[in-house]
Amino acid sequence: MSIVGPTSVLFAGGGTGGHLFPGIAVAQELIRRYPATTVMFVGAGRVLELQLLAREGFFSEHIRTSGLAGKSGSSLLRGLILIPVSMFDASRLIRRHSPDLVVGLGGYSSGPVVVAGWQQGVPTLLLEQNVIPGITNRILARFVSAAAVSYEATLPYFGTKGFVSGNPVRQGFFEAPTPKSELQTVRVLVIGGSQGAHAINVAMVKASKTILASSRPIHLIHQSGKADFDFVKREYQRAGLSAQVEPFIDQMDSEMAKSDLIVCRAGATTLAEVSAAGRAAIVIPFPHATNDHQRRNAIELNEAGAIEVIDPRELSGTVLGAQIVSLACNDVRRVALAERSRKFSRPKAACCIVDKMEQLFDQNNAV
Repeated sequence: MSIVGPTSVLFAGGGTGGHLFPGIAVAQELIRRYPATTVMFVGAGRVLELQLLAREGFFSEHIRTSGLAGKSGSSLLRGLILIPVSMFDASRLIRRHSPDLVVGLGGYSSGPVVVAGWQQGVPTLLLEQNVIPGITNRILARFVSAAAVSYEATLPYFGTKGFVSGNPVRQGFFEAPTPKSELQTVRVLVIGGSQGAHAINVAMVKASKTILASSRPIHLIHQSGKADFDFVKREYQRAGLSAQVEPFIDQMDSEMAKSDLIVCRAGATTLAEVSAAGRAAIVIPFPHATNDHQRRNAIELNEAGAIEVIDPRELSGTVLGAQIVSLACNDVRRVALAERSRKFSRPKAACCIVDKMEQLFDQNNAV
């Protein structure tokens, strides 16, 4: 183990909570070991990522960049034009900060910074949360020093550079108490990702009558995203359903700990947080995710009996409402799902990744 440790580390990427939160978990573990380390996050400058990082006490900078995957027309042209601009910004950042390590979190804004680090001889590490890597990480695989993955099935994409760490999750999720059975009221947490999920929001609103008819009372906590906040809140009130609706939930670890059942997408970080908290979940994969990676993420846990899955093609208020009520009223099934889910948690994931960062730092200094 390194005695001194890295003095400066750049975490590049983000854009969504699914990419950003694992980076925050690793950065927190890094600072726990080496309090003098300077940590900087570099992204596209989205409001959400700036707010999340500021709340966690991390500095951030942004580069001019735009995604290419799934784009067409003027958006694709803008992304192509920005490639040399992105590389210029990234190279300048690397020269200015002289980091000991660059960590790519996934997402298009990580690409230029990781490549610029590689060009200037800085050790580089990727975090890949999904079973099937995103296009940015698949391209970066040839440049990086190492790649931390969440699943054994992902290793072939990175060859000998890959190692299984699990998906790093903030410590608060692991502190959730063992779920209770024989509940008076079942607390159901609905999360569609950091920006909400319109299809889930609509299905939940349409499920109101079914939920109200449950033999066991159900209380909803629903992260709707900003776009659907007014709609969801209004429709619940109109149906007479008790619900706490929020555009965004800051303390998700605390909210999961208080919940008995979770309705969510199949983003890798969301699933890792559900497993860390040890909660039963109804999972609805996002059908348009790149390479259908959310469905593949869900398969891993569903085949082990750790989650229930609704095919997004079959999603409706009737189907979702019936499944929520079924699990709310079935203590044995709900607790069994929670127990199997927790077996997938990887409490040492962030430690494992920081161990690899120490190795890369030491190897680079030994040259």
